[in-house]
Amino acid sequence: MHTGHIQLEQVLPAEIENRSFEIIQDELAAMGKVLDPVQDLLIRRAIHTTADFDYADNLVFSEGAVEAGLNALREGAVIITDTNMAWSGINKKKLANLGGEAVCFMADESVAARAAASGSTRAVASMEKAAELYGNASRPCIFAIGNAPTALVRLYELVQEGRISPALIIGAPVGFVNVVPSKELILTLPRTPYIVARGRKGGSNVAAALCNALLYQV
Repeated sequence: MHTGHIQLEQVLPAEIENRSFEIIQDELAAMGKVLDPVQDLLIRRAIHTTADFDYADNLVFSEGAVEAGLNALREGAVIITDTNMAWSGINKKKLANLGGEAVCFMADESVAARAAASGSTRAVASMEKAAELYGNASRPCIFAIGNAPTALVRLYELVQEGRISPALIIGAPVGFVNVVPSKELILTLPRTPYIVARGRKGGSNVAAALCNALLYQV
């Protein structure tokens, strides 16, 4: 299809995603990148969401992280996000079919009150609420953090204090202030499975995409 001097591909709407993944596969091959088969679908979905091939190098997986996430989803995991944007991007129908749910506490009045009383951020208070609700290991928890480094730092502390044992932490805050160090903290956790977007890049869309990449494999 030609529009003036600009050439457009003719792709049916239902085929756009498949065509996108073909292009990603071709470009990764041209770059000489060979992805770990277990991690492949997650990395490609992060690239698909962002059009950023840096995720082929920047995503760091702890040993067994993907399988830990898949097992948690099979057991009806709750996915806790730090933004409503990440929450809205997760395929909740697929999650519900597995007996799971996604929650975000950032807009809760109790979280706002706790943050104001302690002088912390809502992101910190929302992690504390999650630990109170799910720290008894009544169900597996996946934390999908795509915005707030303070959420990731507080989550690290709660794990170290033994107040919660996440089945998986997806650490993908984006930005400049404390983003890189907060991710590096998660990388030091010895017994907690994690998938971390190392460096400054990330975002709620990446956190949601990684959750969906796991969901689509169950």
